[in-house]
Amino acid sequence: MIKRMVIMLIVIGLILGGIFGFQAFKNRMIAAYLANLKAPPQTVSTITAAMSPWQTTLESIGSFNAVQGASLSAQVQGIVQKIGFQDGQDVKSGDLIVQLLADQQIATLQQFQASAANAQIAYDRDSKLIKANTIAQSQVDSDLATWKAAQAQVASQQALIDQYSIRAPFDGHLGVRLVSLGQYLAAGTAVVTLQSLDPIQFDFSMPQQALSQLEVGQAVTATVDAYGSQTFDGKITAISPLVDSQSRNLTIRATFANPGRKLLPGMFGSVSVVIGEPQSYISLPQTAVTINPYGNVVYIVTDKGKGPDGKPQLIANQKFVSTGQARGDQIAVTKGVNAGEIVVTSGQLKLNNGSPVIINNAVQPSNDPNADPANPN
Repeated sequence: MIKRMVIMLIVIGLILGGIFGFQAFKNRMIAAYLANLKAPPQTVSTITAAMSPWQTTLESIGSFNAVQGASLSAQVQGIVQKIGFQDGQDVKSGDLIVQLLADQQIATLQQFQASAANAQIAYDRDSKLIKANTIAQSQVDSDLATWKAAQAQVASQQALIDQYSIRAPFDGHLGVRLVSLGQYLAAGTAVVTLQSLDPIQFDFSMPQQALSQLEVGQAVTATVDAYGSQTFDGKITAISPLVDSQSRNLTIRATFANPGRKLLPGMFGSVSVVIGEPQSYISLPQTAVTINPYGNVVYIVTDKGKGPDGKPQLIANQKFVSTGQARGDQIAVTKGVNAGEIVVTSGQLKLNNGSPVIINNAVQPSNDPNADPANPN
Protein backbone atom coordinates (compact mmCIF):
# COMPACT_ATOMS: atom_id res chain seq x y z
CA MET A 1 0.00 0.00 0.00
CA ILE A 2 2.81 2.37 0.95
CA LYS A 3 4.69 1.41 -2.18
CA ARG A 4 1.71 2.31 -4.35
CA MET A 5 1.37 5.69 -2.68
CA VAL A 6 5.01 6.48 -3.30
CA ILE A 7 4.77 5.51 -6.94
CA MET A 8 1.63 7.63 -7.35
CA LEU A 9 3.28 10.67 -5.77
CA ILE A 10 6.33 10.27 -7.99
CA VAL A 11 4.14 10.12 -11.10
CA ILE A 12 2.13 13.17 -10.05
CA GLY A 13 5.37 15.06 -9.37
CA LEU A 14 6.72 14.16 -12.78
CA ILE A 15 3.51 15.31 -14.44
CA LEU A 16 3.41 18.63 -12.56
CA GLY A 17 7.11 19.21 -13.19
CA GLY A 18 6.59 18.63 -16.89
CA ILE A 19 3.68 21.04 -17.01
CA PHE A 20 5.52 23.79 -15.15
CA GLY A 21 8.69 23.18 -17.09
CA PHE A 22 6.89 23.38 -20.40
CA GLN A 23 5.17 26.62 -19.34
CA ALA A 24 8.50 28.14 -18.31
CA PHE A 25 10.06 27.04 -21.60
CA LYS A 26 7.15 28.57 -23.54
CA ASN A 27 7.47 31.87 -21.67
CA ARG A 28 11.19 31.99 -22.39
CA MET A 29 10.62 31.34 -26.08
CA ILE A 30 7.88 34.01 -26.32
CA ALA A 31 10.12 36.55 -24.58
CA ALA A 32 12.99 35.73 -26.92
CA TYR A 33 10.69 36.08 -29.94
CA LEU A 34 9.36 39.42 -28.78
CA ALA A 35 12.88 40.63 -28.03
CA ASN A 36 13.94 39.87 -31.56
CA LEU A 37 10.69 41.08 -33.16
CA LYS A 38 11.20 44.28 -35.23
CA ALA A 39 8.55 46.62 -36.57
CA PRO A 40 8.20 46.41 -40.35
CA PRO A 41 9.63 49.42 -42.21
CA GLN A 42 7.12 52.15 -43.08
CA THR A 43 7.00 53.86 -46.48
CA VAL A 44 7.45 57.64 -46.32
CA SER A 45 8.29 60.51 -48.65
CA THR A 46 11.19 62.83 -47.81
CA ILE A 47 12.92 66.04 -48.79
CA THR A 48 16.49 67.20 -48.34
CA ALA A 49 16.49 70.29 -46.13
CA ALA A 50 18.03 73.33 -47.84
CA MET A 51 18.37 77.03 -47.13
CA SER A 52 16.23 79.43 -49.15
CA PRO A 53 15.75 83.22 -49.09
CA TRP A 54 12.80 84.26 -46.95
CA GLN A 55 11.21 87.71 -46.83
CA THR A 56 9.39 88.45 -43.57
CA THR A 57 5.95 89.97 -44.05
CA LEU A 58 2.95 91.12 -42.06
CA GLU A 59 -0.40 89.78 -43.25
CA SER A 60 -3.83 91.39 -43.13
CA ILE A 61 -7.14 91.72 -44.97
CA GLY A 62 -9.15 94.73 -46.07
CA SER A 63 -11.14 96.38 -48.85
CA PHE A 64 -10.39 98.47 -51.90
CA ASN A 65 -11.96 101.90 -52.27
CA ALA A 66 -11.73 104.68 -54.83
CA VAL A 67 -9.49 107.66 -54.26
CA GLN A 68 -12.57 109.64 -55.30
CA GLY A 69 -16.03 108.11 -55.54
CA ALA A 70 -19.56 109.45 -55.35
CA SER A 71 -23.17 108.76 -56.15
CA LEU A 72 -24.20 111.70 -58.31
CA SER A 73 -27.59 113.20 -57.49
CA ALA A 74 -29.67 116.29 -58.14
CA GLN A 75 -29.61 119.21 -55.73
CA VAL A 76 -33.12 120.23 -56.74
CA GLN A 77 -36.28 118.44 -57.81
CA GLY A 78 -37.24 118.29 -61.44
CA ILE A 79 -37.98 116.24 -64.55
CA VAL A 80 -35.16 114.59 -66.52
CA GLN A 81 -34.83 116.44 -69.83
CA LYS A 82 -31.55 114.99 -71.11
CA ILE A 83 -29.20 112.14 -70.22
CA GLY A 84 -25.66 112.89 -71.32
CA PHE A 85 -23.88 109.58 -70.72
CA GLN A 86 -23.85 105.85 -71.46
CA ASP A 87 -23.53 103.06 -68.91
CA GLY A 88 -19.88 102.45 -67.98
CA GLN A 89 -18.61 105.55 -69.77
CA ASP A 90 -15.45 107.46 -68.86
CA VAL A 91 -16.07 111.15 -68.21
CA LYS A 92 -14.03 114.25 -67.51
CA SER A 93 -14.61 116.78 -64.79
CA GLY A 94 -17.45 119.11 -65.82
CA ASP A 95 -19.07 116.76 -68.36
CA LEU A 96 -22.88 116.89 -68.36
CA ILE A 97 -24.44 113.82 -66.77
CA VAL A 98 -28.16 114.69 -66.51
CA GLN A 99 -30.08 117.86 -67.40
CA LEU A 100 -33.32 118.63 -65.57
CA LEU A 101 -36.07 120.71 -67.10
CA ALA A 102 -35.46 124.35 -66.09
CA ASP A 103 -37.59 126.43 -68.54
CA GLN A 104 -39.24 128.48 -65.81
CA GLN A 105 -35.93 129.23 -64.13
CA ILE A 106 -34.40 130.27 -67.46
CA ALA A 107 -37.31 132.64 -68.13
CA THR A 108 -36.83 134.20 -64.72
CA LEU A 109 -33.13 134.60 -65.48
CA GLN A 110 -33.93 136.44 -68.70
CA GLN A 111 -36.22 138.77 -66.71
CA PHE A 112 -33.43 139.53 -64.24
CA GLN A 113 -30.96 140.05 -67.07
CA ALA A 114 -33.31 142.61 -68.66
CA SER A 115 -33.64 144.44 -65.35
CA ALA A 116 -29.87 144.42 -64.92
CA ALA A 117 -29.38 145.81 -68.45
CA ASN A 118 -31.90 148.60 -67.78
CA ALA A 119 -30.19 149.44 -64.48
CA GLN A 120 -26.85 149.66 -66.25
CA ILE A 121 -28.28 152.05 -68.86
CA ALA A 122 -29.69 154.29 -66.14
CA TYR A 123 -26.37 154.28 -64.32
CA ASP A 124 -24.36 155.07 -67.47
CA ARG A 125 -26.72 157.94 -68.38
CA ASP A 126 -26.67 159.49 -64.93
CA SER A 127 -22.89 159.12 -64.78
CA LYS A 128 -22.67 161.45 -67.79
CA LEU A 129 -25.22 163.90 -66.39
CA ILE A 130 -23.35 164.22 -63.10
CA LYS A 131 -20.44 165.74 -65.01
CA ALA A 132 -22.74 168.56 -66.13
CA ASN A 133 -24.02 169.00 -62.59
CA THR A 134 -27.59 168.43 -63.75
CA ILE A 135 -28.36 165.68 -61.19
CA ALA A 136 -27.36 165.01 -57.63
CA GLN A 137 -24.61 162.53 -56.69
CA SER A 138 -27.10 160.66 -54.56
CA GLN A 139 -29.01 159.74 -57.74
CA VAL A 140 -25.90 158.26 -59.33
CA ASP A 141 -25.17 156.30 -56.16
CA SER A 142 -28.71 154.97 -56.13
CA ASP A 143 -28.43 153.95 -59.80
CA LEU A 144 -25.17 152.06 -59.04
CA ALA A 145 -26.77 150.21 -56.11
CA THR A 146 -29.77 149.27 -58.27
CA TRP A 147 -27.46 147.93 -61.01
CA LYS A 148 -25.40 145.84 -58.56
CA ALA A 149 -28.56 144.43 -56.99
CA ALA A 150 -29.82 143.45 -60.44
CA GLN A 151 -26.49 141.75 -61.22
CA ALA A 152 -26.71 139.82 -57.95
CA GLN A 153 -30.20 138.61 -58.90
CA VAL A 154 -28.83 137.41 -62.25
CA ALA A 155 -25.96 135.55 -60.55
CA SER A 156 -28.30 133.98 -58.00
CA GLN A 157 -30.70 132.79 -60.67
CA GLN A 158 -27.84 131.45 -62.79
CA ALA A 159 -26.58 129.47 -59.79
CA LEU A 160 -30.07 128.02 -59.36
CA ILE A 161 -30.20 127.02 -63.02
CA ASP A 162 -26.79 125.38 -62.74
CA GLN A 163 -28.25 123.12 -60.05
CA TYR A 164 -30.55 121.67 -62.71
CA SER A 165 -27.46 120.39 -64.54
CA ILE A 166 -25.74 117.38 -62.91
CA ARG A 167 -22.08 117.38 -63.97
CA ALA A 168 -19.10 115.14 -63.22
CA PRO A 169 -17.17 116.62 -60.26
CA PHE A 170 -13.97 114.75 -61.24
CA ASP A 171 -12.53 112.48 -63.93
CA GLY A 172 -13.74 108.91 -63.52
CA HIS A 173 -15.72 105.90 -64.66
CA LEU A 174 -19.50 105.90 -64.55
CA GLY A 175 -21.60 102.98 -63.40
CA VAL A 176 -25.12 101.91 -64.34
CA ARG A 177 -27.74 104.53 -65.18
CA LEU A 178 -30.47 104.77 -62.53
CA VAL A 179 -32.86 107.25 -64.23
CA SER A 180 -34.83 107.57 -67.44
CA LEU A 181 -35.95 110.46 -69.66
CA GLY A 182 -39.06 112.18 -68.34
CA GLN A 183 -38.62 110.75 -64.85
CA TYR A 184 -39.40 113.05 -61.94
CA LEU A 185 -36.50 113.28 -59.52
CA ALA A 186 -36.75 114.39 -55.93
CA ALA A 187 -33.79 116.34 -54.56
CA GLY A 188 -31.02 113.94 -53.56
CA THR A 189 -32.07 111.08 -55.87
CA ALA A 190 -28.98 109.21 -57.16
CA VAL A 191 -28.66 109.04 -60.95
CA VAL A 192 -25.35 107.14 -61.36
CA THR A 193 -22.16 106.31 -59.48
CA LEU A 194 -18.81 107.83 -60.46
CA GLN A 195 -15.55 106.21 -59.38
CA SER A 196 -11.95 107.20 -59.95
CA LEU A 197 -10.25 103.81 -60.52
CA ASP A 198 -6.61 104.57 -61.21
CA PRO A 199 -4.97 104.73 -58.75
CA ILE A 200 -7.05 102.86 -56.18
CA GLN A 201 -6.71 102.63 -52.40
CA PHE A 202 -6.72 99.66 -50.04
CA ASP A 203 -7.58 100.08 -46.35
CA PHE A 204 -6.58 97.40 -43.82
CA SER A 205 -5.89 97.06 -40.09
CA MET A 206 -2.80 96.05 -38.15
CA PRO A 207 -2.33 95.46 -34.41
CA GLN A 208 -0.60 98.26 -32.55
CA GLN A 209 2.44 96.01 -31.97
CA ALA A 210 3.23 96.29 -35.69
CA LEU A 211 3.44 100.09 -35.65
CA SER A 212 7.22 100.16 -35.23
CA GLN A 213 7.59 98.02 -38.37
CA LEU A 214 5.41 100.19 -40.60
CA GLU A 215 6.19 103.40 -42.44
CA VAL A 216 4.85 105.43 -45.34
CA GLY A 217 6.35 104.28 -48.63
CA GLN A 218 6.69 100.65 -47.55
CA ALA A 219 6.03 98.07 -50.27
CA VAL A 220 2.86 95.96 -50.06
CA THR A 221 1.46 93.13 -52.16
CA ALA A 222 -2.26 92.40 -52.49
CA THR A 223 -4.27 89.46 -53.81
CA VAL A 224 -8.00 89.12 -54.49
CA ASP A 225 -10.10 86.00 -54.98
CA ALA A 226 -11.19 87.13 -58.45
CA TYR A 227 -7.66 86.71 -59.86
CA GLY A 228 -6.38 83.70 -57.93
CA SER A 229 -2.69 83.94 -57.10
CA GLN A 230 -2.06 87.08 -59.22
CA THR A 231 -0.44 89.77 -57.10
CA PHE A 232 -0.71 93.56 -57.22
CA ASP A 233 2.07 95.82 -55.99
CA GLY A 234 1.49 99.03 -54.07
CA LYS A 235 2.86 101.25 -51.31
CA ILE A 236 1.66 102.47 -47.94
CA THR A 237 0.52 106.06 -48.31
CA ALA A 238 -0.99 106.77 -44.88
CA ILE A 239 -0.96 105.40 -41.33
CA SER A 240 -3.76 106.42 -39.01
CA PRO A 241 -2.57 108.40 -35.96
CA LEU A 242 -5.42 106.87 -33.92
CA VAL A 243 -5.45 103.37 -32.41
CA ASP A 244 -8.93 101.91 -31.92
CA SER A 245 -9.52 101.65 -28.17
CA GLN A 246 -11.60 98.48 -28.55
CA SER A 247 -9.56 96.35 -30.95
CA ARG A 248 -6.16 98.05 -30.38
CA ASN A 249 -5.74 98.10 -34.16
CA LEU A 250 -4.78 100.98 -36.40
CA THR A 251 -5.88 101.61 -39.97
CA ILE A 252 -3.33 101.55 -42.79
CA ARG A 253 -3.96 102.86 -46.32
CA ALA A 254 -2.01 101.64 -49.34
CA THR A 255 -2.30 102.92 -52.91
CA PHE A 256 -2.08 100.72 -56.02
CA ALA A 257 -1.67 101.62 -59.67
CA ASN A 258 -4.69 100.21 -61.50
CA PRO A 259 -4.28 100.89 -65.22
CA GLY A 260 -6.15 97.72 -66.22
CA ARG A 261 -9.02 98.49 -63.79
CA LYS A 262 -8.93 94.95 -62.45
CA LEU A 263 -9.28 96.25 -58.91
CA LEU A 264 -12.66 97.77 -58.11
CA PRO A 265 -13.96 99.67 -55.08
CA GLY A 266 -15.51 97.36 -52.51
CA MET A 267 -13.38 94.33 -53.42
CA PHE A 268 -12.16 92.22 -50.50
CA GLY A 269 -8.47 91.36 -50.56
CA SER A 270 -5.47 90.10 -48.62
CA VAL A 271 -2.31 92.15 -48.24
CA SER A 272 1.29 91.41 -47.31
CA VAL A 273 3.55 94.15 -46.01
CA VAL A 274 7.25 93.57 -46.62
CA ILE A 275 9.35 94.25 -43.51
CA GLY A 276 13.10 94.07 -43.02
CA GLU A 277 15.70 92.55 -45.31
CA PRO A 278 15.40 89.04 -46.83
CA GLN A 279 16.91 86.27 -44.68
CA SER A 280 17.76 82.62 -45.29
CA TYR A 281 15.91 79.84 -43.49
CA ILE A 282 15.37 76.13 -43.89
CA SER A 283 12.04 75.87 -45.72
CA LEU A 284 9.99 72.69 -45.57
CA PRO A 285 6.52 71.67 -46.77
CA GLN A 286 4.05 72.40 -44.00
CA THR A 287 3.11 68.70 -44.01
CA ALA A 288 6.59 67.88 -42.67
CA VAL A 289 5.92 69.56 -39.32
CA THR A 290 3.76 67.73 -36.78
CA ILE A 291 2.21 69.79 -33.98
CA ASN A 292 1.76 68.13 -30.58
CA PRO A 293 1.29 69.40 -27.00
CA TYR A 294 5.04 69.39 -26.42
CA GLY A 295 6.05 71.39 -29.49
CA ASN A 296 6.59 71.12 -33.21
CA VAL A 297 8.24 67.90 -34.40
CA VAL A 298 9.83 66.63 -37.60
CA TYR A 299 11.22 63.18 -38.39
CA ILE A 300 14.84 63.03 -39.55
CA VAL A 301 15.92 59.96 -41.54
CA THR A 302 19.40 58.61 -40.83
CA ASP A 303 21.31 55.79 -42.55
CA LYS A 304 22.48 53.11 -40.09
CA GLY A 305 24.49 51.23 -42.68
CA LYS A 306 23.65 48.00 -44.43
CA GLY A 307 21.61 45.33 -42.73
CA PRO A 308 22.06 41.55 -42.83
CA ASP A 309 20.28 41.49 -46.20
CA GLY A 310 22.73 44.00 -47.63
CA LYS A 311 20.14 46.80 -47.93
CA PRO A 312 20.49 50.25 -46.25
CA GLN A 313 18.93 50.52 -42.82
CA LEU A 314 17.03 53.82 -42.66
CA ILE A 315 15.76 54.97 -39.29
CA ALA A 316 13.41 57.90 -38.54
CA ASN A 317 13.93 59.84 -35.32
CA GLN A 318 11.90 62.69 -33.85
CA LYS A 319 13.39 66.14 -33.58
CA PHE A 320 11.82 69.21 -31.98
CA VAL A 321 11.99 72.36 -34.12
CA SER A 322 11.16 76.05 -33.91
CA THR A 323 9.16 77.43 -36.83
CA GLY A 324 8.65 80.89 -38.28
CA GLN A 325 6.24 82.28 -40.83
CA ALA A 326 4.42 80.26 -43.46
CA ARG A 327 4.19 81.13 -47.14
CA GLY A 328 2.06 79.14 -49.53
CA ASP A 329 2.71 75.44 -48.83
CA GLN A 330 6.01 76.13 -47.03
CA ILE A 331 7.01 76.94 -43.48
CA ALA A 332 10.28 78.41 -42.24
CA VAL A 333 12.26 76.38 -39.70
CA THR A 334 14.38 78.68 -37.58
CA LYS A 335 15.91 76.04 -35.29
CA GLY A 336 16.25 72.27 -35.14
CA VAL A 337 16.99 71.22 -38.74
CA ASN A 338 20.30 71.53 -40.57
CA ALA A 339 20.81 71.86 -44.30
CA GLY A 340 21.38 68.47 -45.90
CA GLU A 341 19.30 66.47 -43.42
CA ILE A 342 16.62 64.15 -44.81
CA VAL A 343 13.19 65.18 -43.48
CA VAL A 344 10.00 63.10 -43.73
CA THR A 345 7.27 65.01 -45.56
CA SER A 346 4.43 62.47 -45.42
CA GLY A 347 3.70 59.23 -43.57
CA GLN A 348 4.62 60.53 -40.08
CA LEU A 349 1.44 59.16 -38.50
CA LYS A 350 2.82 55.63 -38.88
CA LEU A 351 6.15 56.45 -37.24
CA ASN A 352 7.59 56.26 -33.75
CA ASN A 353 10.99 57.34 -32.59
CA GLY A 354 13.45 54.88 -34.15
CA SER A 355 11.03 53.42 -36.72
CA PRO A 356 12.63 51.83 -39.80
CA VAL A 357 11.48 53.43 -43.04
CA ILE A 358 11.54 52.96 -46.78
CA ILE A 359 11.72 56.12 -48.90
CA ASN A 360 9.38 56.46 -51.86
CA ASN A 361 9.33 59.95 -53.40
CA ALA A 362 7.15 59.07 -56.38
CA VAL A 363 4.42 61.27 -54.87
CA GLN A 364 5.37 64.40 -52.93
CA PRO A 365 3.20 66.87 -51.01
CA SER A 366 2.94 70.36 -52.52
CA ASN A 367 5.87 72.65 -51.77
CA ASP A 368 4.91 75.81 -53.67
CA PRO A 369 5.87 79.06 -51.86
CA ASN A 370 3.28 81.02 -53.86
CA ALA A 371 0.33 78.70 -53.36
CA ASP A 372 -2.82 79.77 -51.59
CA PRO A 373 -3.79 76.82 -49.35
CA ALA A 374 -7.17 78.43 -48.58
CA ASN A 375 -8.04 78.58 -52.29
CA PRO A 376 -6.40 75.59 -54.00
CA ASN A 377 -8.35 76.11 -57.18
